[in-house]
Amino acid sequence: MVNMPGALDQVRDFLNTWEIPNDTRVPVDHLAALVAAPERWAAAFPGVTRPARDDLADLRALRADLRAALGLTHPVSLGDRVERHRLVVTLREAPDEPALLVRPATASATGDLLAAAVNAVAAGRWHRLKSCPDCRWVFYDTSRNASRTWCAMTPGGPDGRGCGGIAKTRAYRARASAR
Repeated sequence: MVNMPGALDQVRDFLNTWEIPNDTRVPVDHLAALVAAPERWAAAFPGVTRPARDDLADLRALRADLRAALGLTHPVSLGDRVERHRLVVTLREAPDEPALLVRPATASATGDLLAAAVNAVAAGRWHRLKSCPDCRWVFYDTSRNASRTWCAMTPGGPDGRGCGGIAKTRAYRARASAR
């Protein structure tokens, strides 16, 4: 099993500020409420620069760009955004840390989250961050061969609604009714 690094955990949580709740199945965007409440932002994203209210549009655009790049080994679509945010690369010698560390040249929530995503790409872990094809919940694929498709197989957890079990049941019933 592969563990998700902490910064990528924050990126996942950021991407899940847009969700489709199980009960209503209507998309909900929590980002504006988090940006408006500094204490909620700090609790949700420790270490990420607190955004100003006028950063909301850029944060939403970043979220959309990152969601579009989920599951890709080489998300080259993020290149323009990386250039705009001027990320700085630092080489490190510590044996227990990645050799490269990417950070924003100037502190910003968008830069911090983008840098975390770029660090995940550099570490070869970005492709494990995926979106459930049904509920769109973003999860980190901890399977050995990175082949997980759904948020969860069983319902009731905080990490999705059990879309895998629902999809398999749906497919089974379709096969059974076709007989």
